[in-house]
Amino acid sequence: MRGSRALTRLALLAAGFAAGAWWGALTPGISVANRSGQRPVAPGHISDAEHATVQLFQRAAPSVVFVTSLAVGRSPFRLNLTEVPRGSGSGFVWDEAGHVVTNFHVIEGGNAARVTLADQSTWDAKLVGAAPEKDLAVLKIETPAARLHPIPLGTAADLLVGQAVFAIGNPFGFDHTLTTGVISALGREIESVAHVPIRDVIQTDAAINPGNSGGPLLDSSGRLIGVNTAIVSPSGAYAGIGFAIPVDTVQWVVPDLIQHGRVMRPSLGVQTASAQMTEQLGITGALILDVAPGSGAARAGLHPTIRDERGRLVLGDVIVAIDGQPVRTPGDLLLLLEQHGAGDKVRVTVAREGQQRDVQVALQAAK
Repeated sequence: MRGSRALTRLALLAAGFAAGAWWGALTPGISVANRSGQRPVAPGHISDAEHATVQLFQRAAPSVVFVTSLAVGRSPFRLNLTEVPRGSGSGFVWDEAGHVVTNFHVIEGGNAARVTLADQSTWDAKLVGAAPEKDLAVLKIETPAARLHPIPLGTAADLLVGQAVFAIGNPFGFDHTLTTGVISALGREIESVAHVPIRDVIQTDAAINPGNSGGPLLDSSGRLIGVNTAIVSPSGAYAGIGFAIPVDTVQWVVPDLIQHGRVMRPSLGVQTASAQMTEQLGITGALILDVAPGSGAARAGLHPTIRDERGRLVLGDVIVAIDGQPVRTPGDLLLLLEQHGAGDKVRVTVAREGQQRDVQVALQAAK
C-alpha cells in the first residue's frame, strides 16, 4: 500500500513537470518561473524637493523617541503589583547626557516612564523636571552617548506663515511617522494642563494625531522649531489644525528643568489665588492670598487676604497690571514676570478698596 502511494506521488510530480514543459513550449519567452505576466518596471526618479525631504527625515529620525508612561497597578488575577502602560507619546533627544524632552501631559499621572530610541532599544527613564504651565517635561535615560543623537535647534523668531514644516512622531503608536505641511499661523494662544496660557504658539496643518505629542516640529533645514502639543478636532483625530510650543520657549524652560526641576521665574514674593477661585469670586486679576515676610511685595506694602476678628474674609490686593500690561488672570501674572529677571523692579498696579494704586516692587529669585 505504501509503495503504491509513493508511485502515485512520483507520477503526479512527473505530470507536473511535463505540464510545465508543455506550457513553456507553447508560450515561448515565458519561463516556468515567471508566468505571472508582470509588466516591465518603468524608469523613475524622485524630485529634488522629495530628495531633500527624504534626507531631512533620515537625519532627524534618530533624534526622535517613543515615550511610554507607566502606572503601578495590581493584577486582577494576582496580588503582586505590576507596571501597566498608561499612555504614550513622542519626544526627542536634547543632549548627549541622556536628557529627553516631551510634553508634560504625555507623562502626567504616571509613576514611571520608558523611552524607546530609534534603534529600538528601550530604556527606563526618570523624571528630571516638569513645567505643567508650559506643557513640557524632561526625562533622563542612562545610555551610552553613542546611541544618542541630539536634535539640532532652530529659532522661532524668524518664522513666516507659509513656510514648510515637518513633524516626526509616533501617531497611534506607529513609530517614526513623517508628516509635512506649512505654518498656518503664528502667535496663537492655547491653554496648558495647568490652565495657564501658552503664548506665541505655532499653528500648522502638518498632520498631528494622538501619539505625536512631544515630538519635534522641524523647518526645512531639519532644525527644531517647535514641540507638537495639541490639536483642534471635534473627533479627537487630526482635523487640519495643530499647535506646537515654539522652540524659543523650549530653549529657556528646558535648562531650568534640568538644573532645578522647575521653571525658575522671578517672584514678587506673593501667593496668588487660583484661576478657579478668582473666577468664583468674580475677580479680574490676580488676588493676593499671602505675602512673604521680607519680600519685595512686603516692602512695597502689598496686602494679603486675611480674616478679621469676627472671622470674616477680607480680600487682599488684586494685581491688575505689571508695568502697564494688563493682568486678567493669575496666568497672565506668571507670563509677565517671565519677561524679567531677579533684581528687576516692576511697577505693580493693584486694586484695593475700589481704587487702583501703583507700587514699585523689586523681584527676587524664586525659591
